[in-house]
Amino acid sequence: MPGPGLLELLQCPRCRRAALAAAGARLACGTCRLEFPTLGSIPWLFAQPDATLGEWRNRLTLYLEEFSAAERAVAADLASAARPATRARLQRLGAAYREQGERVRALLAPLCVAPGPLAQATQVALGTHVPLTQDLHSYYANLHRDWCWGEEENAAALAEVGTALGDGRERVLVLGAGGGRLAYDLHQASRRPLTVALDINPLLLLVAERVSRGERVTLFEFPIAPRTEADVALPRELAAPAPARAGLEFVFADAWRAPFAPQSFDAVVTPWLIDIVDLDFESVALAVNRLLVPGGRWVNFGSLAFPWRRPERRYGPDEVCAIVTDAGFEVGLQRDATLPYMRSPASRHGRLETVALFAADKRRRGPREPAEDAGPPWLADTTLAVPRTESLALAADASRIQAVLLALVDGQRSVDDLVRIVSEQGLLPAPQALSAVRGLLERLHRTGARLDHS
Repeated sequence: MPGPGLLELLQCPRCRRAALAAAGARLACGTCRLEFPTLGSIPWLFAQPDATLGEWRNRLTLYLEEFSAAERAVAADLASAARPATRARLQRLGAAYREQGERVRALLAPLCVAPGPLAQATQVALGTHVPLTQDLHSYYANLHRDWCWGEEENAAALAEVGTALGDGRERVLVLGAGGGRLAYDLHQASRRPLTVALDINPLLLLVAERVSRGERVTLFEFPIAPRTEADVALPRELAAPAPARAGLEFVFADAWRAPFAPQSFDAVVTPWLIDIVDLDFESVALAVNRLLVPGGRWVNFGSLAFPWRRPERRYGPDEVCAIVTDAGFEVGLQRDATLPYMRSPASRHGRLETVALFAADKRRRGPREPAEDAGPPWLADTTLAVPRTESLALAADASRIQAVLLALVDGQRSVDDLVRIVSEQGLLPAPQALSAVRGLLERLHRTGARLDHS
C-alpha cells in the first residue's frame, strides 16, 4: 500500500474527481465506487483496472511462449549442429531461455494465468501483440543498465537531470520510470520526502521496486553482440547500491491519465518518454502542467525522435520549446548533452547518444485540458453492441480470406498450388495472387509464427 505522503495525492483515474482511500488490500474511489488492486505491493491505478490487468496477462502468456519457442528453435538447431563451439553456444542459450522463462513467471506471479492449448493462437488472432513501446520485453535491457552494468550511464544521467532539477523540490514524479534507477538516484541524492516512480510495465517496475528495497534479482542478459562465447547468455544479479530511504514510491498507471490530484508535485521528470507515447506533444505538455504546482519544474531528458506519420507532429527542438511555452511554461534551460548509452560490458554494441534536455517552470495553468482519446462508447461499456463499421467489415473479409488460404497449407501443396486455388476462386488474378500469397507466407515466417515448431 502507498505511504501517507503518496496516498494524500491520489485521485481516481476513472472519474478524476474523488480521492482514493484504503479498502483492505485495495484502494477505492468514494464517488464511482471503483476498486483498484495492487500488483505485488504496488497500486494498479488504471482507469479500467481489470481490463488493463487482463491485457497484461495476455502479454505475459505470449512473452512466456516466446521463451518456449526460442528454446524449441535452439533444440532443433542443436540436433544438426556439428561444430563443438556452436553446440556449446546453443546449449547455453537453450538453458538460459528455459531458466529465464521460469524467472519471469515467478517475478510476474500476480499476472500468471494457466494458458489453454490454443491460447497463443487465439491471442495472436485477436491482436494481443502490442507496440514495442508497451510490451513486457520493451526496454528490458534497461534493467541491466540500471542495476548491474556499472555506474557510468547512471551517474551521467543523474548529473544532468539532478542539475536541471535543482534543490528544494519536495515532491517529485518520474513519469515513465522504466527500470527505476533514475528515480532511485534522484531520491537518494536528496533529502526530499517523496519521489514517485510511475510506469505501465509490470516487469520493469516490479523488479525496480524489489531491488530498491534491497533485494537481489537474477535475470539473464542476452547481449546484442556478445564479446565472447560465454557472453551469449549471462545470469546477471541486479542490485541497488543500498536500500532506498523512506519516501520512494512506485505506481502502475498511464502517464497521461496519472492518478493524482491537480498540482500534486513540485517537479515532474520525463526521461526518454515524450516522443514514444501515443499522445500528441501538445497534450503531453498540458498533462504535465496539470500535475505541477505553480512554479513547479518540468525536466525532460531523452531524444526527440517523434514517430508520428504526420510530418507536422515530428517536432524539432525549437517547436518543442514553443509548445512547452504555449502550455504555460517558461523554458529556462534547453541544451543537448552527449552521454554513454546502453553500453553493456558483455556486448560489442554500445554508443554515445545526444539527448535533449530542458527545464521549464510552470508560470500559469494550461490554456485547456489535455486531449484524451476515450474511444467509442461500446469499448468503455462492454454491454453495448459493436457496430459493423466499414473498417471492421473489411477486416472480417480479410481474415476469412487469410483463414481459407492458411487452411490450404497442408504440408503437400506448394506456393504455386496455393496461387492456382486463389486464382480459380476469383479472389485475385494469377500474377497478383503469386505476389500476395508469397508475401503473406513470408510475413508469417519472418514475424516468428514458427508454425512448424508449435
